Amino acid sequence: MSRYFEVLFLLIFAGLLFPVFPVASQQKEFTVVIDAGHGGKDPGALGSSSREKDITLSVAKKLGALIEKKHPDVKVVYTRKDDSFVALDRRADIANSAKADLFISIHCNALSKRQQSPQGVETFILGLHRSKDNLEVAKKENSVILLEEDYSQKYEGFNPQEPESYIIFEFMSDQYLKQSLRLASLVQHQLVHNSNRINRDVRQAGFLVLREVAMPSILVELGYISNPNDEKYLKSTAGQNSMANSIYMAFKEYKRDYDKKNRIFSNETTNQHQKTISSETAIEYRVQFLTSPKKYEAGSPAFKGLSPVSFYKDGTVYKYTYGSATDLSEIIKILNEVQPKFKDAFIVKFQNGIRIQ
Repeated sequence: MSRYFEVLFLLIFAGLLFPVFPVASQQKEFTVVIDAGHGGKDPGALGSSSREKDITLSVAKKLGALIEKKHPDVKVVYTRKDDSFVALDRRADIANSAKADLFISIHCNALSKRQQSPQGVETFILGLHRSKDNLEVAKKENSVILLEEDYSQKYEGFNPQEPESYIIFEFMSDQYLKQSLRLASLVQHQLVHNSNRINRDVRQAGFLVLREVAMPSILVELGYISNPNDEKYLKSTAGQNSMANSIYMAFKEYKRDYDKKNRIFSNETTNQHQKTISSETAIEYRVQFLTSPKKYEAGSPAFKGLSPVSFYKDGTVYKYTYGSATDLSEIIKILNEVQPKFKDAFIVKFQNGIRIQ
């Protein structure tokens, strides 16, 4: 009997030293905050026939829908889901209160009509602006605080129009810099190679909304609404679908890396989890309508009015596509629009920006 109690005591003691916790309960739900820039009384940048606030809201909701559909383990939080004005500090409060793991702010860029507008996408992370261009972008996005009451007190004397106010960003150490840079690089890559946008690189600048959030964060400038070609793409349904899908694919890769690094599984569970990830496919559908050995410029008569048009190369041949969707029924509708102009048009599939059979 004494031997029995001795063994029992050892088992209880071992249990106290090495308690067993269920693995699943240890994992916090992954939360991503999607921030549609501007809204309400703040229209953001204005194009010839579109407003930044409308484009950003549409792309933000499309991105959120993709994440919710394909990642039931992810909680999506929006800073706004309608045409309402949300102060910059309130956007940060929403993200911080949600204890978010990621913050994605969506915007469109612009230059004054006195200047010839460039084209292309830029993805920003928090930091000191290293060029005059970066400073001007930050000043434009930060100027929204001028619409808020008591902005000087709320933002501790920060004036978005004074370059001296940005000196503070020189001394800020961003503990999320590495993760932010990783996500920004993934997003920029997908927008350039999947949505065929002009590459204006990953950059650093002093954005107030990024300064206030306690998590990895990026600000995406989808294009220049002041450029006619960019604006046409930005306000089109096909363009918005493609950009949302590109940002989603970048998010998917970031989340996969996050899961591998942070989740704790048994060997069997890990193997099964990795099989699930590797078998998961993010399929994008497009309508292919034309092939040519020649590279046509945007707006070419060869496209018969279709815009925006994308292309991919197969050897020395350029293959042109129109539309983008992750839903097969949606791309079929686009195919029906194209076939009266190009009777041999058909649907093609892409994964991670690469044509698949």
